[in-house]
Amino acid sequence: MVKRKPPVEKNQTLSVTFEDLTHEGLGVAKVEGYPIFVPYGLVGEEADIKIVKVNKNIGFGRLVDIKKTSSHRQEPPCPIYKQCGGCQLQHLDYQGQLQAKEKQVRDVMKRIGKLEDVLIHPVMGMEEPWSYRNKSQVPVGESEGGLVTGFYQKRTHKIIQMDSCLIQDKTNDNLVQGVKQICEKYKIPAYDEQKHTGTLRHFMVRSGHATGEVMLVIVTRTAKLPNKESIVKEILEKYPFITSIIQNINDRRTNVILGETTKVLYGNEYIYDSIGSVKFGISARSFYQVNPKQTKVLYDQALEYAGLTGEETVIDAYCGIGTISLFLAQKAKKVYGVEIVPEAIEDAKRNAQLNEMNNVEFAVGKAEEVIPNWYKEGIQADVICVDPPRKGCDEALLNTILAMKPKKIVYVSCDPATLARDLRVLEDGGYRTVEIQPVDMFPQTTHVECVVQLELM
Repeated sequence: MVKRKPPVEKNQTLSVTFEDLTHEGLGVAKVEGYPIFVPYGLVGEEADIKIVKVNKNIGFGRLVDIKKTSSHRQEPPCPIYKQCGGCQLQHLDYQGQLQAKEKQVRDVMKRIGKLEDVLIHPVMGMEEPWSYRNKSQVPVGESEGGLVTGFYQKRTHKIIQMDSCLIQDKTNDNLVQGVKQICEKYKIPAYDEQKHTGTLRHFMVRSGHATGEVMLVIVTRTAKLPNKESIVKEILEKYPFITSIIQNINDRRTNVILGETTKVLYGNEYIYDSIGSVKFGISARSFYQVNPKQTKVLYDQALEYAGLTGEETVIDAYCGIGTISLFLAQKAKKVYGVEIVPEAIEDAKRNAQLNEMNNVEFAVGKAEEVIPNWYKEGIQADVICVDPPRKGCDEALLNTILAMKPKKIVYVSCDPATLARDLRVLEDGGYRTVEIQPVDMFPQTTHVECVVQLELM
């Protein structure tokens, strides 16, 4: 068999029409069936591109000139959009973003899940798709003797100075800049990841959307933060609304932001926020959804799909700090939550007490090990809710669910591709995918969350 040579060559300039977007937001053009991925290309646009890389099955190009422009193209409002890797879709208007995300979900359900006829609703978007993030975590570096705070340039660890981020809460933005200036005044050196020297690694700010409470986390390589008392005093003088100032110590050579040790420099270890009527305590290391408005939309949908009447027993796998568990507990007879991270379970128990919910129990461990033990103890779930990480559900957990045969499954997903894979397994095991509701939790990016209702056939 003769190997087919790619129909394009590096540095070749071509005229193409973009047919699709990848899940990373790249425009897709084809030459004799050979796909070429091009940043910033939009569906329907005709353009000249230059080939920059040729692989066996795919090529990569650079946009040279747009001959026919999409009606959904817009000028990205962020001045560092093309350098920063945080957003991928600012050149596409919001209506276009929602359409692209719906198509992404539909395509993977057909291609991976083999689900041709499932009901997929339009994506639930935001009225104002900017300034939505309640958590800002910004690396600190040095440039020409001064501190620089921003985001890493695409595919590098070079920090691009960012004075404000259009998807971050403005209070968080302003606080980061102010704290940077105060630390500069006291000549606190930034962390150098090559030499593993210096002090300041990251600034992180968390804010409670419903409460207005604000936590500042200063992440350092060293246990000692020079001039700590003076820095804290100046921060509070400049930002008297701050609820909590935390020092987190991360002395490891790692890309992970937070270390194991946390010190309270001012205020409390927790700030509080509410989703609907449920209140949550959030520590520096707690996982908590970053878009509070859309989190309520997401959880309301999960609650609706669970169809609870007050008589059901619910199991929440991958329960984290208990956000979905407590939402479901509002209408369930009993909720059991399981999570592999011990600190998250401690937070979950604390949040149950905070809301005076006595119909919730939490356990530490792997869901695929804990849930079968519950089953042996006679706990039979009417509804199982899963909200796994991006890699999807563990195969053993899917097999456990199929063995337990709950009447309903509510699947909350942050990755449509792994969702489609898992839905195929559940369908083959006797469940029917009733409907899928995509929710736009992260406008200006390619990410889309989905809530899925499944019923036992």
